[in-house]
Amino acid sequence: MKKKKTKRYPEVSALGHSISMSANKVRRVIDRIRGRSYEETVMLLRCMPYRACFPILKVIASAAANGIHNLHFDPKSLIISKAEVNEGTTVKKLKPRAKGRGYPIKRSTCHITIVLRDVSLNEEHGEYVKRIRGLYPTNRKDTSENRGQVPLASGKPRGKRNKIEKPIWILHGRFNMDNMGSSEVLWDKK
Repeated sequence: MKKKKTKRYPEVSALGHSISMSANKVRRVIDRIRGRSYEETVMLLRCMPYRACFPILKVIASAAANGIHNLHFDPKSLIISKAEVNEGTTVKKLKPRAKGRGYPIKRSTCHITIVLRDVSLNEEHGEYVKRIRGLYPTNRKDTSENRGQVPLASGKPRGKRNKIEKPIWILHGRFNMDNMGSSEVLWDKK
């Protein structure tokens, strides 16, 4: 009698099919987000300057929505367990050129697969979830103790941040901060 394989973690997936982009360009973004938490991934993708970030963000949001609606996952405990990009069909076109000729164009497409895992639903890894949640506090009260402190990866807060110093040309009166909206001359005539 064979034992049934049981999944260690509950997972949910989403597939972005036939996205009009090269698979290599999408892979350079996918490689940076694999294994990260859902919230951290969304923050990273919104800050990255690549065109591939938007379709990946849509697929990740779709997978998270599937998990939250269908399986009642907690978005704070989702991690990206599997992220892969496969080449899709190549769309072949003709570009009109001089003297009635046509040059072939190959538009590559790709398929993005994202699998999210909820690590909080596994009892064996309760300590892991507590450690992860300690690194990313959501409702930290702004008291005098932790104002201006930033949590590190170790979970211990850093010292107070340095205040941003004004540039020298503002301090020496060459730039009038009070009259920013007026039409007066802001620079001296030295």
